Amino acid sequence: MTKYIFVTGGVVSGLGKGITSASLGNLLKARGLSVINQKLDPYINVDPDTMNPFQHGEVFVTEDGATTDLDLGHYERFTGVNLKKDSNVTTGSIYRKVIESERKGDYLGATVQVIPHITDEIKRRIKGISNDVDIQITEIGGTVGDIEILPFLEAARQIRKELGQENVMFVHVTLVPYIGPSTEMKTKPTQHSVSVLRSAGISPDVIVLRSDRILNDEIKSKVSSFCDVSYEDVISAPDLEDIYEVPLKMFDEGLDRSVDKRLNLETNDPDLDRWKNMLKLKEGVSDTVEIAILGKYFGLPDSYLSVVESLNHASLHNKAKLNLHWVDSDNFNVEDLKNYDGVVIPGGFGYRGIEGKISAIQYLREEKVPFLGICLGLQCAVIEYARNVCGISDANSSEFSKNTSNYVIDLLPNQNLEKDDVGASMRLGTYPCKIKEGTLTSKIYKEEVIYERHRHRYEVNNKFKDELEKHGLEISGMSPDNNLIEMIEIKDHPYFVASQFHPEFKSRPWDPAPMFKYFIEAASKRNNSTKKTIENLKVKD
Repeated sequence: MTKYIFVTGGVVSGLGKGITSASLGNLLKARGLSVINQKLDPYINVDPDTMNPFQHGEVFVTEDGATTDLDLGHYERFTGVNLKKDSNVTTGSIYRKVIESERKGDYLGATVQVIPHITDEIKRRIKGISNDVDIQITEIGGTVGDIEILPFLEAARQIRKELGQENVMFVHVTLVPYIGPSTEMKTKPTQHSVSVLRSAGISPDVIVLRSDRILNDEIKSKVSSFCDVSYEDVISAPDLEDIYEVPLKMFDEGLDRSVDKRLNLETNDPDLDRWKNMLKLKEGVSDTVEIAILGKYFGLPDSYLSVVESLNHASLHNKAKLNLHWVDSDNFNVEDLKNYDGVVIPGGFGYRGIEGKISAIQYLREEKVPFLGICLGLQCAVIEYARNVCGISDANSSEFSKNTSNYVIDLLPNQNLEKDDVGASMRLGTYPCKIKEGTLTSKIYKEEVIYERHRHRYEVNNKFKDELEKHGLEISGMSPDNNLIEMIEIKDHPYFVASQFHPEFKSRPWDPAPMFKYFIEAASKRNNSTKKTIENLKVKD
């Protein structure tokens, strides 16, 4: 029988419930248990597909093509478990399902209400993904006291009542702020958030205390006493330099031991050797690699979260320290790109910043600066090549311009935006890609066919394929039916590789995405070469 852990949050959002849930999944999996993670989001959007990246962060794509909250990326990167669409549930999707059922007459004329109809649907979604796993960790988004999460809390309370105290537990993540003038850590916000949680009929079994520093025993004892939780079940979670250190900190604090005891799991201590060995790669790293992300979503760093994490993974395994730079595609000096060891142009939508990306790609191509293009990055690279190498001066995408007949990038076949919903109407999820022999891409992947995740609506127009290849653009990856261009590269360049898919979604800290790993390797070589040039100039002076 599956046992359930619900993770709630108090005081403020953004405390790290996702990292806590992911770290707990990591530890329990290391104890030999099968684990699956889930996120309940209180917003009324059906999914995050159309939400502003400045506000919400990146949209994470699962194997089966669901567009989900970015926390699912954390879950996958910490546990290694590939999740599916049922691991992300929104208020919007719940209400849509209930309303559809009501319209069909499934409720036999009953008055449809939050309780029991909404809560029953929530419970169905929670229980529907567990299958035969040992542990399901379900994070409830938002903070206790938010009116929109009350149905989720009620559903979780009912599940505990139905399945029994021994099969369901609650982990509450809450803030302990430091007040500068008084030089004190304050537990009152935690006490209040626990009180609010209890008003919903839920008493936490474990409390995770988030803070900007290590908490002393006095603080933990105070929370234990005032919130009626055993001292051993009060977990200190201070800010750490690296999020991948969190599972080890949680282990030291005994989070997994508390869960093991509370749910009567009777497992052995976790085997954390792989995780510890991965973190040891940071030891003795001296070389720095200067990498720029050139895009338009910089109001919230999480807008490109999986790209950033993939760069971190790749840098770690190349024994290089990542120094990341953000370049606004709307406002930069193209000559400044020479200061970077490599440039990434990630995915995105809309025409803003496009010409800046195209001019940047031309410079990176001509000056032989390592370049990694993802999704939109590939499309911009094709436009640039068509204009400046193939001589098609008005080459463009039908997404960005209606004033040309040379759409080298165009809508996917069978796309009709007037009829389809904008949300989730793209090519989504995992698709195969056939790699061309003898290319750099074949060295990167070392496989004839790879499987990567997609999220796009536009593709390279096959009408221009022969012209692009004639002028030297290497089409290094195609769909198995040869209808869709998946990857391109340029010969006689340190690293000029772009993909229509998103390799960042499958990168893991112990197993970096191959495209990122080789990109950082090329960037490191450029860094070392630049250092040698500077040293030689100094010697001559």
